[in-house]
Amino acid sequence: MSVDSKDISSKEVNIENETKAPEESGGGSGSKSTSKGKQISTKKLAPAELIRTFEEAQLKKTIPELYVGDTVRVGVRISEGNKERVQPYEGVVIAKRHGGINQTITVRRIFQGIGVERVFLVHSPQVASIKVERRGKVRRAKLFYLRERVGKATRVKQRFDR
Repeated sequence: MSVDSKDISSKEVNIENETKAPEESGGGSGSKSTSKGKQISTKKLAPAELIRTFEEAQLKKTIPELYVGDTVRVGVRISEGNKERVQPYEGVVIAKRHGGINQTITVRRIFQGIGVERVFLVHSPQVASIKVERRGKVRRAKLFYLRERVGKATRVKQRFDR
């Protein structure tokens, strides 16, 4: 590994909106460039800090509070040829895993009499929107017991206080 590649990996890239007041550029080690209405500044940082700031920039800002037991409608982006459309997927959240940029939810629905579960990466660009249709009242962190239930037994009581 050459010295040049180490220098490249230890730079930080910050993307900020240009609507903020411009900072004074005092001849430091950082450089700034502009593209698509955003300001990009680079300066030396540790690789862990670089990864953390990049992950923070990739997080979605408008995600509703999701709880296990909620009925949600997830808008999934589907590209067919050169067209792109958003297909809704509605079901009950039976599990939440991880945190931060790796946060996932498992949504279960019944399609033509067969239970279908999908795992969605919440901050993925493939997830266009998440809307909570109704809140569920449950006393478990994971609702895997719903897999064995059939018909009306799979219903979850509604919660009104959230």
